[in-house]
Amino acid sequence: MSTSIPATAQPDRAPVAPGSVGTGRVAGGPVTIPISSPISSPISSPISTAVDGSVDPMTAAGQPEAPDRAAGQARGAPAPVVRAEAVIDLTAIAANTRLLLTRMRAVNPRAELMAVVKADGYGHGAVPSARAALAGGAGFLGVATPQEALELRAAGIDAPVLAWLWLAGQDIAPALAAGVELGISSLDHLTAVLAAGSAGPQPRIHVKIDTGLGRNGVGPRDLGAVLDAVAAAERSGRLVVVGLMSHLASADVPDDPSVAEQTLAFRAALGLAASRGIQARWHHLANTPAVLDHPDTFFDLGRCGIGLYGINPVPTLAGLRPAMTLRGTVALTKRVPADYGVSYGLTYRTSTETTLALVPLGYADGIPRSASSVGEVWLRGRRRRIAGRVAMDQVVVDCGDDPVEAGDDVVVFGPGDAGEPTADDWAAACDTIAYEIVTRIGPRVPRRYVGESAHGARDLAAAGAGVGEPPVGAGDRGDRGGARQRSDDEPGGDR
Repeated sequence: MSTSIPATAQPDRAPVAPGSVGTGRVAGGPVTIPISSPISSPISSPISTAVDGSVDPMTAAGQPEAPDRAAGQARGAPAPVVRAEAVIDLTAIAANTRLLLTRMRAVNPRAELMAVVKADGYGHGAVPSARAALAGGAGFLGVATPQEALELRAAGIDAPVLAWLWLAGQDIAPALAAGVELGISSLDHLTAVLAAGSAGPQPRIHVKIDTGLGRNGVGPRDLGAVLDAVAAAERSGRLVVVGLMSHLASADVPDDPSVAEQTLAFRAALGLAASRGIQARWHHLANTPAVLDHPDTFFDLGRCGIGLYGINPVPTLAGLRPAMTLRGTVALTKRVPADYGVSYGLTYRTSTETTLALVPLGYADGIPRSASSVGEVWLRGRRRRIAGRVAMDQVVVDCGDDPVEAGDDVVVFGPGDAGEPTADDWAAACDTIAYEIVTRIGPRVPRRYVGESAHGARDLAAAGAGVGEPPVGAGDRGDRGGARQRSDDEPGGDR
């Protein structure tokens, strides 16, 4: 199923004279509205249900999950209307996983990949994304917090999972009991693991080493003491050291010398661990940009996050395919005269008589307020810029004299196949990174999964690169991310 939403032709409407009473349209039928009325209207539409059964609270009850509108129209059936949804292509996630793993194995045939699904799978849904990544060849899962790991376990996922960001005083016993592997960044963390693991299964740990990022991980001054204590605990049978890990600061910055410096520091740390008798099975430093650009960082396990979801943080073309399409529906249109103010603060005024279209997505849904008057959406076959400020629940688009109607599809961002904006385009407009654009899409936006059945019955490992789309690599749709050469400051953020 294609996730790009084609435009549909609509008849032109006669313009309304300035100051008169015009005929506006809402999704569901025409309504007479005075020209002076505000651009605000509730939208009544069928329910949109994600695979987990969640319901969009902005929609009316009583209808099943909305199918792709184009597919409904092709069948000749009236298409249900959704306020908004994020369409997630799970086959793209599986294919992106396979591509990254293949890239590593070209250098080290025994390399494995850890799929990072923290932050609800970067906004894509942790559980479906984890299953797709595992089907694509990932052998491990990574998350930031123990609670995120337990959510995967509760969903029946029993693959190895590592959580690396937690407080030494929090209750980690449930995570250890569920077989979650934990990152150790200090003697306090080690003490907490030994205490919590004394009454349960033998804890499995990864020692996280700060090689120059300056965030989480054991610093150079404390590394010797921590490794001594870890080695003693392992010799006594109180834990198993599964891995040694670190995280790169600037692998997404071309020719940055810190990548080589951190790699050397990590190799030195591995030598210190070996001198104490620590023989960890896995050594992981490379993130997505390192897998794409820095083969010297591979070791035997890559830890990839953003690349799984088809966003490329480096200029190198790789064929990654964006997995998320954020779409909505025009809730209302109206003709307004020239010099008409739009949205809070009236920072935007129309230059001529025009049609305004209301799109019921706002910053409560994850649309950045910084997109005010700069973000673009795809509506009726072309890009159109947001007019005025992004509000909590809605944005407005100035459509000129184009025949836009209530009920028309709107694509906020997608793979870019039809010319619609991508997450990278939105990042550039909002002076941020595409990681933030996709991750901030909130729970009020239902996720609809395509590319496999809701229960994962389809074998994604044998599936093609996309459902109804060009194969991964065609057009390199995921390789627009090089425009934003910024480092990720997200805590614990493996990319």
